[in-house]
Amino acid sequence: MGSRFHHMLPVETRILGKGLFAKRSMKKGETIFIERPLVSAQFLWNTLYKYKACEYCLRALETAEGNARRLSGIPGLSLPHPELCRVRPEQHQACPQCQVMYCSSECRQAAADQYHRALCLGPSEDDPDHPINKLKDAWKSMHYPPETSSIMLMAKMVAMVKQAKDKAHLQKLFTHFCSRTANEEEEIAHKLLGEQFRGQLALLHSLFREALYDDHLSRWFVPEGFRSLFALVGTNGQGIGTSSLSQWVHACDALELPAQQREHLDSFIDQLYKDIEKETGDFLNCEGSGLFLLQSSCNHSCIPNAEASFPDNNFLLHLSALCDINQGEEICISYLDCCQRDRSRHSRHKILRENYLFVCSCPKCVSQMDELDVTSEEEEEEEGVAEGETEGDEMEDEMTDV
Repeated sequence: MGSRFHHMLPVETRILGKGLFAKRSMKKGETIFIERPLVSAQFLWNTLYKYKACEYCLRALETAEGNARRLSGIPGLSLPHPELCRVRPEQHQACPQCQVMYCSSECRQAAADQYHRALCLGPSEDDPDHPINKLKDAWKSMHYPPETSSIMLMAKMVAMVKQAKDKAHLQKLFTHFCSRTANEEEEIAHKLLGEQFRGQLALLHSLFREALYDDHLSRWFVPEGFRSLFALVGTNGQGIGTSSLSQWVHACDALELPAQQREHLDSFIDQLYKDIEKETGDFLNCEGSGLFLLQSSCNHSCIPNAEASFPDNNFLLHLSALCDINQGEEICISYLDCCQRDRSRHSRHKILRENYLFVCSCPKCVSQMDELDVTSEEEEEEEGVAEGETEGDEMEDEMTDV
């Protein structure tokens, strides 16, 4: 959904200082808008751990039953109400050249038209010496799970410009995302990779250049431009999570059943999640990130009045009202998760400053201005655990659910 739709939407963007405002009153639970990302990509570790998603729209490709079997480690598991699973394996299609999978012919064609022709590796898909695979391997060695971004988001941006008829228009769309000064870009770039990889940004830049260089985008391939691109996806990327199993669970919740059947189904689902937790941990979803023009215009609040979700099991972002919103009121989301929002003002500010380079002045933060600058107990515990962790522990921990 691009800027040409703004006049049809119940919101307006104000570019100076960035912000999204309601053009009319909205009720709690109302969908404010549904938005398609300009570009999106599945996380590389997520792919490696066999979370199968459509390469274009990130729709989970496993059936709910197949998903449940893999996550629980119970190969003979049968789900009741299999008709509630909306995954259609018979519609899935592979790229004829590289065999990358899509959920439909429409997604395969859209990917080919937008970026995949420039990125398709053909028979070299599994060749570790192909420049794009070397870039992917370098990213994985520098950014252990849980991932917060992907080098392939940047690669797709380059490929989209390469394939675009109107290259200038597309480049202009990407400039709508928040830009930073050189010092801030450097800080975000290193934060995204982790302090221990400070010296390896140059290697990533070199591999990126070797794999994707294009004359039309020469400014993205010089060191400063590369850091700028890195900072852009680091501060604007929105996490996307899809799951055929959770979609099946939501459909089960909506069934009208006699009390005894409802109790039986609920206890089955509770046990399934316990089995999954024992086998796999918290991580359930196919995960990636995307750049959304409208959503990226939303400012942060520690008491947000809107939140993003992905109920269609693909990359379509639904922004919904968490409370009644008045006409003219600013629509704010939270850049922090629920646990982080419950921490002290000092802890919240530390996270926001390190990851987004701003100091929050939302009503909650203003009301807590007189609090002592103390770190939340949860954060101190996490830091203690982190200091005692080895790299192996970090890999073992894998990823967390969206």
